[in-house]
Amino acid sequence: MASLQEQIQQFEQEILAFQPANAAELENYRIRFLGAKGILKQLFAEMKNVPGDQRKEAGLTLNSFRQLAEEKYESFKDLAEAAASKGPAIDYSLPGTPLPTGTRHPLRVVENKIISIFERIGFSVATGPEIEDDWHNFTSLNMPHDHPARDMQDTFYVSSNPDWVLRTHTSSAQARILETQPLPIRVICPGRVYRNETISARAHCFFHQCEGLYVDKNVSFADLKQTLYYFVTEMFGEHTKVRFRPSYFPFTEPSAEMDISCTVCGGSGCNLCKHSGWVEILGCGMVHPNMLRNFGIDPEVYTGFAFGMGVERITQVKYQVNDLRLYSQNDVRFLKQFQGI
Repeated sequence: MASLQEQIQQFEQEILAFQPANAAELENYRIRFLGAKGILKQLFAEMKNVPGDQRKEAGLTLNSFRQLAEEKYESFKDLAEAAASKGPAIDYSLPGTPLPTGTRHPLRVVENKIISIFERIGFSVATGPEIEDDWHNFTSLNMPHDHPARDMQDTFYVSSNPDWVLRTHTSSAQARILETQPLPIRVICPGRVYRNETISARAHCFFHQCEGLYVDKNVSFADLKQTLYYFVTEMFGEHTKVRFRPSYFPFTEPSAEMDISCTVCGGSGCNLCKHSGWVEILGCGMVHPNMLRNFGIDPEVYTGFAFGMGVERITQVKYQVNDLRLYSQNDVRFLKQFQGI
């Protein structure tokens, strides 16, 4: 018993003299006296060696020691709390951590540019559903069920129902406009379309189009050409050359494809233009009379023109992108190249 009391007296003197200067010293004190393997635990463990008739007195002495040790820690606990609440020193005069600058997707940049150009000459924006019925996607556009033009497009059908498809062109939005809006009509129809094609550098199963439609009295092919001349000048510059080539589309007659002088080589020949000096960017033509009749419009009174372009194609020509897959891979290295455009 004397040995235990001597230990307690010695430790009491140490506790009474203890004056921590910082939170680290206080933490060392807590571990030494109050920790799971500290002195207090060790002293209580020695109680089993105290004779039975002396245990009451030893217990009272040990409890007083524990109270002294705990009160000493509590009296300096504000040191620990201050250390815990104190965050890292911040110099507010230093510049902040820079955040990476985001950018719009190049396809969205070009699509917005196309829309802006046509809005300046009176076109409004119209949209339609991406899951479309056969009437609006094919039949109303002068492509009945037995029409060979349906083979020009590899279609995704919804389930096994041949009457519902993922739209193959945004011309379906034009059909809905002709069906619901009064004449005259002057709209631009941007959107995503789908075709069942093998994915490669030159083709993809989904892509984006912007199609235009103008229907009114006395609309001519000359109006179409001047509209597209304006678009090319605004998008590619006033020195860009333009040519029209006869073509075929079931919903326009006559039909044409429009080429511009290559933006890379200036017409001298390169890989982008296949050394021809010309790059095809869109198809166009006068709205077919059968299409107008499908929507109750008299082709003897009203005429119109339509055109359609791939947004990926316009972006490729404008920014020399050589692989369609880059648009949908979300490669930050590719997207960062379009910051600030």
